[in-house]
Amino acid sequence: MFENQPKGLYALALANTGERFGYYTMIAVFALFLGENFGLSESVSGIIYGAFLGLVYFLPLVGGILADKFGFGRMVTIGILIMFFGYLLLAVPLGSGGVALAGMFAALLLISFGTGLFKGNLQVMVGNLYDDPAFAARRDSGFSIFYMAINIGALFAPTAAVEIMKWAETDLGFSHADSYHFAFAVACVSLILSIAIYYAFRSTFRHVEGDKKKDTAAAVAEEQLSPEETRQRITALVLVFAVVIFFWMAFHQNGLSLTYFANQFTQKTAEGVHTMPFNVWNLVAIIFIVYGLFSVFQSKTTKGKGIAALVIAAACAFLGYQYTQATGSVDISAPIFQQFNPFYVVALTPVSMAIFGALAAKGKEPKAPRKIAYGMIVAAVAFCVMIFASQGLLTPNEQKAAIEAGTAAYPASPYWLISVYLILTFGELLLSPMGISFVSKVAPPKYKGMMMGGWFVATAIGNLLVSVGGILWGDLSLTTVWLVFAALCLLSALFMFAMMKRLEKVA
Repeated sequence: MFENQPKGLYALALANTGERFGYYTMIAVFALFLGENFGLSESVSGIIYGAFLGLVYFLPLVGGILADKFGFGRMVTIGILIMFFGYLLLAVPLGSGGVALAGMFAALLLISFGTGLFKGNLQVMVGNLYDDPAFAARRDSGFSIFYMAINIGALFAPTAAVEIMKWAETDLGFSHADSYHFAFAVACVSLILSIAIYYAFRSTFRHVEGDKKKDTAAAVAEEQLSPEETRQRITALVLVFAVVIFFWMAFHQNGLSLTYFANQFTQKTAEGVHTMPFNVWNLVAIIFIVYGLFSVFQSKTTKGKGIAALVIAAACAFLGYQYTQATGSVDISAPIFQQFNPFYVVALTPVSMAIFGALAAKGKEPKAPRKIAYGMIVAAVAFCVMIFASQGLLTPNEQKAAIEAGTAAYPASPYWLISVYLILTFGELLLSPMGISFVSKVAPPKYKGMMMGGWFVATAIGNLLVSVGGILWGDLSLTTVWLVFAALCLLSALFMFAMMKRLEKVA
């Protein structure tokens, strides 16, 4: 799985892991922070949340255009510095008045712009590693590994946010509203780690930073593309961009309506063995077991197989011990559910790669556009599960009134959300790393930065539409809320299949 990949992949992936850890630590609690610190309603919080996500994913278009002119590596470095100052401003407790609100918006703008310079251009550099014919056949698997690294950072983020807030409240005596700033400060530390990794291992990928004139291979590729071929490629990419808008609109409900569901409807405590999924180290042990099993079967040496077997045994022993200690109860905080998606990504990436590797060996691996269409169908299934889980529940406004009156029940099992995040992750693995790989492969060489930025613009529009979840969250039934997202994902998949011949022609 990890063999025969360019060395620069791992350095770039680790640099991105640090940045994503900080970002997802902030995102895990941001929507709740808006309500508790500023007293904003779910609808207004949803608009701010969606607008921020929209900027985070729209500005890579600007970053890509700048990088096509000034170099990808230069923009990545500047982006990290700008993000750092944004998170630093967000970490300062300014209260809840007008100054605090203005400071928060200024911080969000800095974070958005810095991310715009960093995120897309780092991924272009990853794609450039696979322009080398020696690695070209491993492009999809390389982006799967890169995407897995992103989610390693995201896996620990919710736990980090919750635990540092508890520490600030119980040990330092800060109020619950002020403790959010400690979670935001984590992002500052993670960015320092990210830039340190980037420059420590820069020699492994400096040749793809694009700071010099385009190399000969890229120049030849540009000459071989006719205007008609360039148009066909850009058209295919725009069609894909249009479809993935609705995936991200639905998927990123994990930080909004699905978090509201966790906060307002889901059981607040777990007891006994049911506490185990909420300990991130148990999830890490499962990941070790998955990767150990793959190493046992794939390792070429007896020593490698033996080490893998020991890792599996140690992880199983750890889980066994945790099982014997699972006798009390734990509080279930709404943000903690966001650890399950990155956990599933990290755990299932080798499974996904093995499946597609086996299909590729038989000449039956679906092309990236078809994988994206399948991903949309899977996302629709996830929201159908939420429809089933919400039967008999009050509307959000009715539940909110019951909570304020102290008469609310929290009837939904946490396993509904745990299961839905599993299904959404299957869809994500079909769509996101494959989509990024598709863009890096199909984009005309002189427009690489712009086209990768286009992928994020589609994500940005989807994130702007995330606010629909907050707008719907009120007097409508939960069934209606989830049905909207299920229908949009399914219709997008049907559109994708209708355009499939055109898309696969350039894939």
